[in-house]
Amino acid sequence: MTTDDLLARHRAVLPSWMPLYYDEPIEIVSGAGRRVTDAAGRTYLDFFGGVLTNMLGYDIAEVREAVERQLRTGVVHTSTLYLIRQQVELAEKIAGLSGIPDARVFFTNSGTEANEAALLMATNYRRSHQILAVRNSYHGRSYGTMGATGNRGWSASGLNPLQVSWLHSGDRLRGLLSHLNDDAHVEAAVDDLREVLATQTAGDVACLIAEPVQGVGGFVHAPDGLFGAWKKVLDESGILLISDEVQTGWGRTGEHFWGYQAHGVTPDLLTFAKGIGNGFALAGVVGRAEVMESVPAISFSTFGGNPVSTAAGNAVLDYLLAHDLQANAARVGAVLRDGLRAAAARSPIVAEVRGKGLMLAVEFTRPGTREPDPVATARVFDECRRGGLLVGKGGLYGNVIRMGPPLTLTEDEAREGLAILVDAIGAAS
Repeated sequence: MTTDDLLARHRAVLPSWMPLYYDEPIEIVSGAGRRVTDAAGRTYLDFFGGVLTNMLGYDIAEVREAVERQLRTGVVHTSTLYLIRQQVELAEKIAGLSGIPDARVFFTNSGTEANEAALLMATNYRRSHQILAVRNSYHGRSYGTMGATGNRGWSASGLNPLQVSWLHSGDRLRGLLSHLNDDAHVEAAVDDLREVLATQTAGDVACLIAEPVQGVGGFVHAPDGLFGAWKKVLDESGILLISDEVQTGWGRTGEHFWGYQAHGVTPDLLTFAKGIGNGFALAGVVGRAEVMESVPAISFSTFGGNPVSTAAGNAVLDYLLAHDLQANAARVGAVLRDGLRAAAARSPIVAEVRGKGLMLAVEFTRPGTREPDPVATARVFDECRRGGLLVGKGGLYGNVIRMGPPLTLTEDEAREGLAILVDAIGAAS
């Protein structure tokens, strides 16, 4: 079967709003380490990891063996109406690592479901459907999470079951607070929060949901400490804080295990997904027992935390901790970040290199301006593929190259990918 045949079949049966990368999309048929191979036999270094999901890379023996052991039992699914040993063991580990006292864990299949569940808990606990969210955010594609998403490109409907009030983002290029230094930014953001609460809400707000680093938004992040400053205001009214760690969690930022830890604060609820399954569908919410127990009726996720996915999750988390991949993200991420910033200084189309650890982005604008340049971005994106490197795209204006490689990336691989990306930027310039 040729890729062209598969593309035609894809277009015939799948919706057009499901995008495919590249004018000639690729089918990935195998992978090992940090590399994947397409149906034509071309191998690529993967700097996007299935949208930050293949956190350990491909064909990891420890994960494969854990899944195979579970499969050999013949039990793929039992539902959460029965005890699941792998689920309990993983919940114990995540609760202990969360930093949240007296924590409970609820497993789902995706980050969207995790955020939807967190919003369900918060609104029930506070008996209010009013929430705060952040401009340029992304929290999922379900009815509720889409309403809390502050990025028009991902808001497929204007209908919304939540009453949302919006706070400023940490955009340093063109956000309304972009002209301020870090301290002034935090002070202005706190003033903005107080004004929003006083003017746009009835006071009994349920929660603030925010990403420590905005994923789909192009890896934009506010100054460290902002969440902590926000939380002081929220606590005055009992408003909960939900930290959306779907992309930033598990040590990816290098600095901390969770993105919220850069802010000197502990959230009431924390959502996780993507990397913990390393490709298996696994996500969830961890939070204070008092809040988690606020759901007033029976509820469970049919497939969430099933024996196979949690077998994978336990193996992934054990591997992550045993190999100190957070430290690797800091070390290898610095190689990429420093190299990109050096290249950016020579390029008229690079406006900013940002991010933390192995969560990095390059934003492209027209030379001498802050005007987004999605055309140049597309050129860089395509040139990377030609050079044998897979990266992602994103940002509010589609002008950001996103990189979230497996946390096992080596320094040599970082330099290899860096060289391809720098050449791509040069070609696009």
